[in-house]
Amino acid sequence: MTDQELPKAIALLKKAVRAWKTPAVTVVARERDPYKVLVSCILSLRTQDAATAAASARLFALAGTPEAMLGIPEADIERAIYPVGFYRNKSKSILAISRIIVDNYAGKTPDDIDELLRLPGVGRKTANLVVTIGFGKPGICVDTHVHRITNRWGYVVTRTPEETEKALRARLPGRYWIPINDLLVTFGQNLCKPVSPICSTCPVFDFCDRVGVGKSR
Repeated sequence: MTDQELPKAIALLKKAVRAWKTPAVTVVARERDPYKVLVSCILSLRTQDAATAAASARLFALAGTPEAMLGIPEADIERAIYPVGFYRNKSKSILAISRIIVDNYAGKTPDDIDELLRLPGVGRKTANLVVTIGFGKPGICVDTHVHRITNRWGYVVTRTPEETEKALRARLPGRYWIPINDLLVTFGQNLCKPVSPICSTCPVFDFCDRVGVGKSR
């Protein structure tokens, strides 16, 4: 995919994703609450989107702020977020993060990537997602979908999500930084799958280099 083709591809994807379910973290982000975005991101790691959405709803029905979360017994948090992956470890992380936010940041979720990376269980994907969709600040959240698809397109040539983030920061126009994650997560979950992508109905097939694609549908 060339720089000239990218705007056409993005426009086509924006139309296509309207027919698919919105990622769970994006739904939470509509509340404009960075803390809830952060917690939902923690829950989403190694967990299917439907489970993340349900667990987020149950947990936020109990507590929606770091102060309130600290008043919930760990066992209750575990029950609320089960069956997300590693739910016991995530319960501990949520409580630890909440304590740090209350004690060190006056109850306000930090809006800086480096500060977010100091929190337990928070990696670059989560930090970027909180900054971009939680605060609306510039950043590029690169998860497995963004990494896979931009390499499949031939838009970047990288080996890790960290390398992909760096490459996209150097090449991707700023107006696409925030929406690229939502678009490619939805696209990757529904059509551009890791194994046997559905190329026959892909809206951006003509722009894709199909790097590494063997079997497709």
